Amino acid sequence: MFALIAAVLFLLALVFDIAGVALGGVVTVGTLTTAGLLCVALHLMGLGASWSPLKR
Repeated sequence: MFALIAAVLFLLALVFDIAGVALGGVVTVGTLTTAGLLCVALHLMGLGASWSPLKR
């Protein structure tokens, strides 16, 4: 799930960068990229995984 969120954030950052758009002083290309990297890190940690191994 976090990987999908990261992909959407990176897509928004790319579109905003190409179009030269910034939504105020808070949401910029840098903040979207940082949020995307955070989601990738959480995904690599194993959070948000839709499966779990069988415990015996």
